Amino acid sequence: MDHHSLKQLFPTADQIPEAHRLREPLHQRVSVLDGELVTWDGECRPVLSPICVRHADGSVRQMDIGSVPVMGVEHSDQALAAAVRAWDHGRGAWPTMSTAQRITCMQDFTRQMAAQRDTVVRLIMWEIGKSLADSRKEFDRTLEYIEATIAALKALDNDASRFAQAEGFAGQIRRTPLGVVLCMGPYNYPLNETFATLIPALLMGNTVVFKPPQYGTLLFAPLLEALRSAFPPGVVNTIYAPGSLVVPRLLASGQVNVLALIGSSRIADHLKKQHPKSHRLRAVLGLDAKNAAIVLADADLDLAVRECVAGALSFNGQRCTALKMLLVHRSIVKPFLQRMGEAIAALKLGMPWEDGVQITPLPGPHRTAYMDEALRDAQSRGARVLNGGGGDSCVTLYRPALVYPVREGMQLYREEQFGPLVPVADFEDVEEALQYVVTSEHGQQVSLFGQDPAQLGALIDPLVNQVCRVNLNSQCQRGPDVFPFAGRKDSAEGTLSVTDALRAFSIRSMVAARQTEANTRLLNAIAAQHHSRFVHTDFLF
Repeated sequence: MDHHSLKQLFPTADQIPEAHRLREPLHQRVSVLDGELVTWDGECRPVLSPICVRHADGSVRQMDIGSVPVMGVEHSDQALAAAVRAWDHGRGAWPTMSTAQRITCMQDFTRQMAAQRDTVVRLIMWEIGKSLADSRKEFDRTLEYIEATIAALKALDNDASRFAQAEGFAGQIRRTPLGVVLCMGPYNYPLNETFATLIPALLMGNTVVFKPPQYGTLLFAPLLEALRSAFPPGVVNTIYAPGSLVVPRLLASGQVNVLALIGSSRIADHLKKQHPKSHRLRAVLGLDAKNAAIVLADADLDLAVRECVAGALSFNGQRCTALKMLLVHRSIVKPFLQRMGEAIAALKLGMPWEDGVQITPLPGPHRTAYMDEALRDAQSRGARVLNGGGGDSCVTLYRPALVYPVREGMQLYREEQFGPLVPVADFEDVEEALQYVVTSEHGQQVSLFGQDPAQLGALIDPLVNQVCRVNLNSQCQRGPDVFPFAGRKDSAEGTLSVTDALRAFSIRSMVAARQTEANTRLLNAIAAQHHSRFVHTDFLF
C-alpha cells in the first residue's frame, strides 16, 4: 500500500461520521489546585490529533482538537505546596481518615467518572488514535480496576483488624501512607496506566501532584471536577507544564516522597538523582521493555502466528508488554514468516471509529519518522521487509513491516521500537534464544511457544530469573490485574497489581504494648470507643 493509498484512508472533514465527531475543540483552561478549579489565562499549546484530514488542496494535516495550559515552575510549586499542606506531616484530614471514609470518597469519584464515559472515550480515540473499541475497553477496565482495588484494600484492612501477639507483646499492624506522590502516566494507556498508580496512592492516604502525559492530556479535562469534589482540598492537584522544566524541581524540593512514573529508565534515573535524599524517595516505575517471543521447532504455528501478530501489533505495537522481538527456530522460520506476512496483510488499516480496524494513526509524524529510521538502519545491515507495502507511511499512518533477518548491531535488535515494526531473528540452538533474553537490558516478560513439556520446563527455570512473567503459548500482557505486574533490570521498579500497588504506596506501621492487664484494658478501650482510626477492630464489608 503506497503513500497515495494510505493518504486515501484519511477522511475529508465531511466524511467523519457524525456519531464520532468532536462537536468542537476542547480548550482546557482550568487545573485542580487545593480543592479549587483554578482558571488559567496564560500560554497554551494546541493539541493535534493523530487523525488527519484531507483538504481540497491535496494536503493531509492533523486535526486541531483543542489546547491545554503551558504552566511553569510557579504553578508546579503551588501544586506541590497544596499537596504538602494536605499531607501536613501525616496529620492532614486525608492521611488520618479511616479506610472506610477514603473508600466512600473514591466511590463518589467513580460515580462521577462513570457519568463521563462517552466524553472520555471519544477524547482517548481522538487524542491518541486508539480504536473506539479499545478506547471503550480502556475506560471500562479502569473502572473495574478501581473496584478491584477497593476490594483489595478492604481485604488488607480486614486482615489487619486483629491484634498480633508474640513474646509477651500485643500489637496491631496496618499499612500507612508515605506522603506526597508525584504521579505521571504514559500516552499509550493514558487513563488506565495513570490510574493504576494514582488510585492506590490515594486510597492508601497519600496526597498527589498529578502531571498528565503530553499525549493524552485533554481526556482528563472531563474528570477534573470529580477530582476536585470527591477528595478533600489539596489531596489531588494537577500541573500542566513541560516535564523537563518542573519535574526535576519538584523532586529537588525534597518534599516528594514517592515518584510514580510510567516512562523510560533513562528519565527515571535522571529524576531520582534530583532528590536531595534519594534514599527517602520511594519509586514505583514502569519502564522500558523489549519482550521476546521464542518460537520453538514444535510450536503450533497457527497459534504462534495468531498470538505474535496480536502481541506485536495491538494498538500499533504501542504497549510496553508488546512482543518486540520474535526469535524463531530455523527449521520453521520460512513457514512462520509466510503466515505472519499473510496475517499482517489481513490487518485493517484505517481511522479509529471504523469497525474492525486494527492499525490506526500514530501520535505524530515524529513517530513515523522514527519507524523509518529504524527500518532503514535494519535494511542497510542486510534485513528485508517481507510483507507488501510494509514500512509505507503517510503523515501519521504507518503500514506494519515484518523485518527479517534482524541481527545484533541493528537498531531493532535491542532498542524498544514502540510501534508497528515486527523484527524477526532465527536460531538453531535454543541457547541462542535464551542468551538474547539473558544479555538484554530489559526483563519484563517473555513468551514461549512449543509443546514439549521437558523443553519448556528447562526454559522456564532460567527465564523466571531473567523476567517477571513467562507466558506459555500466549502473547505478553499485563492482565488480569490481580496478577503481579513487574520487571527486572531496566524494566521496572516495584510491583503493580491491585494488591501489590496498595503495598507499593504504603508502609507497615504498628502500635505495640506489653501484654499487661492495664495495657490490655487500654487497647480495648481505644478500639472499642473509637479513639483511634489506626487502632480498631472494625470489619469492612
